[in-house]
Amino acid sequence: MMLHPSYTDLMKVVNSNVEIGEEPVVNSRYSIVLATAKRARQIIGGEDPLIDNPSNKKPFSIAVEELYSSKVKIVGEEDSEDSEV
Repeated sequence: MMLHPSYTDLMKVVNSNVEIGEEPVVNSRYSIVLATAKRARQIIGGEDPLIDNPSNKKPFSIAVEELYSSKVKIVGEEDSEDSEV
């Protein structure tokens, strides 16, 4: 399966606000897939998409678009209270 944007592009967007010397938010494709799948499950569960006019109606594709457009933020387990992906 081809993913557009690519995993590399998604990782760059997610890690774009990390200060030099800090740990990146995600450092593997696995982390990107887990976070995107979690957001897709939220959409399937009834949450509204955070982007207008998604290019694809599939929940996973919507989640990828949200991540790429910085509409959702990935936070570490210790920082999260299930409020964000």
